[in-house]
Amino acid sequence: MTDFTKTKALFQIPEGMIYLNGNSLGPMPKSAPDRILDFMHNEWATDLIKGWNTKGWFMQTNTLGDRIGALVGAEEDSIVVGDTLSIKIFQAVAACLALRPDRKVILSDNGNFPTDLYMVEGLLKLKEAGYDLRTPNPDDVMEQITDEVACVMLTEVDYRTGRKHDMKAIIDKAHAHGALVVWDLAHSAGAIPVDLSGCDTDFAAGCTYKFLNGGPGAPAFIYVAPRLIADVEPALSGWYGHAAPFDFDLNYRPMPNKIDRMRIGTPSIASFAILEAAMDAWDGVDMQALRARSIELMTLFVGEVEARCPGLTLAGPRDMNARGSHVSFRFEHGYPCMQALIAKKVIGDFRAPDIMRFGITPLFLDEDDIRGAVDILSDILKNETWKEERFQTRSAVT
Repeated sequence: MTDFTKTKALFQIPEGMIYLNGNSLGPMPKSAPDRILDFMHNEWATDLIKGWNTKGWFMQTNTLGDRIGALVGAEEDSIVVGDTLSIKIFQAVAACLALRPDRKVILSDNGNFPTDLYMVEGLLKLKEAGYDLRTPNPDDVMEQITDEVACVMLTEVDYRTGRKHDMKAIIDKAHAHGALVVWDLAHSAGAIPVDLSGCDTDFAAGCTYKFLNGGPGAPAFIYVAPRLIADVEPALSGWYGHAAPFDFDLNYRPMPNKIDRMRIGTPSIASFAILEAAMDAWDGVDMQALRARSIELMTLFVGEVEARCPGLTLAGPRDMNARGSHVSFRFEHGYPCMQALIAKKVIGDFRAPDIMRFGITPLFLDEDDIRGAVDILSDILKNETWKEERFQTRSAVT
């Protein structure tokens, strides 16, 4: 069994703070400062450019990819790390369309994270006319998977409500109709058990700064099924994915039959150092145990809020097995209420138009945190503290 008391001790949480926002930005692992200083003093300072060979920098895209792969059920050598999630979504959807050239429909849903849709809109502007991006309600996606669909692009866990798509069922239906599927794992990796290989996943991408605790702007990752990689032509063809990057050919040749072809440009090795520290915190964590603990804490949180916080309405499924690892409540005055919570050191976030969002992250949260957060929320609602003028002004980041 995973000891969550021990994992909680691995993270730096400010004194007196209840941090319910690990679904947006994970807290800093206590080992991160030493790891970045070690990189600076014992790698960059001492080895300079030799570090690409002597310190293994050149292949960290892959070695870190395998560590993430162990958490999401990926085959060895099927994930690389680098760039941003938006770029990786662009790569994956472009690859799908190239593999299905006779089809013109990309199917998503209106609960998808908007940047994924923006990336597809931008991609389609680079292609000939006739492509169609469809965004039905999440519940209607299954019935809209037909023989005309080239690519189904979905975020497994809805960033607002926490609603979770049935990955296996959607993949099975898409494959039955000859379509490919791209999964955004931003709210899945490190939050719920994922089995990319067992679900026969085609493509997936995710970020490492949320549940994986890699720090602000930490690199993204991309997965391509080994059965597809030889046929995938990278739409973004950078030197790092070249078959022979140090031959300096003027024409691009992708790395043959390897996930390396999905690398683009030179990655941030300093960011990789912090991500390594974050991945160390996951050593020995059983994802099934994490899921069970997450459901326990979410159930407690929902029960306490509904019993003690009138005016808040649960968003997303009541069945905890049908959601990811965050809980959202709708409240007409959700923004100022969240600011009042933050002022009391209970950190969640707000998503327009009316959602107060709370990440339930068992690596560093326990029952006392949950009850303590609801104590403060209840007091804010009872005393209408959220009405104070200081909580009404919107910040740039909500």
